[in-house]
Amino acid sequence: MVRPFRWDSERRVLQLLDQRRLPFEKVWIECARADEVANAIRDMAIRGAPAIGIAAAYAVVLGFARGADSGTEAGRFDRLAAALLNTRPTAVNLRAALTRMRSRLESVLSAPAADLLGELEVEADRIAAEDLAANRRLGALGAGLLSPADRAARILTHCNAGSLATSGYGTALGIVRAIAESGRPVEVFAPETRPYLQGARLTAWELKEDGIPVTLVTDGMVGSLLAGARMDAVVVGADRIAANGDSANKIGTYQAAVLAKEHGVPFVVAAPFSSVDLETPTGAEIPIEQRDPEEIVKIAGTRIAPEGVRVWNPAFDVTPARYITAIVTERGVARPPFPASLGDLATLHA
Repeated sequence: MVRPFRWDSERRVLQLLDQRRLPFEKVWIECARADEVANAIRDMAIRGAPAIGIAAAYAVVLGFARGADSGTEAGRFDRLAAALLNTRPTAVNLRAALTRMRSRLESVLSAPAADLLGELEVEADRIAAEDLAANRRLGALGAGLLSPADRAARILTHCNAGSLATSGYGTALGIVRAIAESGRPVEVFAPETRPYLQGARLTAWELKEDGIPVTLVTDGMVGSLLAGARMDAVVVGADRIAANGDSANKIGTYQAAVLAKEHGVPFVVAAPFSSVDLETPTGAEIPIEQRDPEEIVKIAGTRIAPEGVRVWNPAFDVTPARYITAIVTERGVARPPFPASLGDLATLHA
């Protein structure tokens, strides 16, 4: 299990594993300023909803540790938060982490003797630690849903919802890891996930590193795979889950959900509760990030499409709640009707 970031508390520097270079090179980017973290998030050197929330929390620490600012502490925070929120608008974890950092800042400002920078660093550390604990907890809960007695569990996933997308361990792949750690056999089928190939480059690499059997397929093979193979579940992550259960995840997830329902295969969303946005009523209100057309027309820097062709490149799609069998969080497993079950999880742990 690899972690996608390293925080150097002595130097107050955030190191990010450049996921654009995987699986061929392990290159760490050193960020000493908040804008460097923002650029790394925007350019997908670090990606995955929980991971970018954690990176943003440390970016706040860097923003207060370095750089002159003639305004108030609250004003400085607002400028940092605005820049970070503009990097990847779909993932709600980014906003949730910044909300927590603002709350910690406000509590420090009301206690003049407190160490502002130290308190912000403590909160960022806590966000990272809580995410890792949440991944392990939801992994265990999800593993309990998938337990064929006579053979290996067979799971189809999409994109990368593993340790690289979180503080470590993973959400969808956290469930896979929990099954493997229990001693039960498990195998994963990973679509390549066009256009950025997170499945081929990251999920396949993570699982291979862990010694968990993985089979790579193209995105267009998912229907045939679900029709012809004995699949126990489709398990994916989420960047934002609306109050009604609609879930945004990497583009291509929606079609996998429709195909899973057609073939009677359970479709499971795995995410920390910080990905649940009860203030967003339905998936129609989730902002969908539009990305650079170059991601479509090139693969590894090589052009594959004609010059000047028009490109539509949404980073995410929304799976309607009617296609989702269960939403697994560290607080518990939500089932339809999701407005009630997600609301119960929020209330029970308030």
